[in-house]
Amino acid sequence: MAASEPTAEQLSALVEAMPFAASLGVEVHEASAGLVTGSLPWSPEACTVGGVLHGGALMALADSVGAVCAFLNLPPGAGTSTVESKTNFLRPVSGGRVHAASRPVHIGGTLIVVQTELRDDQERLVGLTTQTQIVRGGRPKDGAS
Repeated sequence: MAASEPTAEQLSALVEAMPFAASLGVEVHEASAGLVTGSLPWSPEACTVGGVLHGGALMALADSVGAVCAFLNLPPGAGTSTVESKTNFLRPVSGGRVHAASRPVHIGGTLIVVQTELRDDQERLVGLTTQTQIVRGGRPKDGAS
């Protein structure tokens, strides 16, 4: 992705590269190496008992937006995959949208750690996710062939 502000088409392509996220309705609104934002609408199909958004849907939003953040911090030619994810659920969501903001905590040669805040339409913190992404492939290290 270019250093300039990504277009709507580029943001949409980031989600389309993750078919599960696309099927849930995850949207990416802005994307840079330092901050990725996105959202997920409440829907009855993504709920558990009582019309509350399922924790798995919240985790999928956090994992998807966090993965984009990790991806944007990769060295050339590298890929990434989640190796660990932990979410604290702080309040239920029974309508509206959940808004995600992912920021890198650590960018290393082997691991990238991203933290994602999940907030409701009233900007209340509903969840906090910390995930670790492994760096796969990319540029060879100095002296490697």
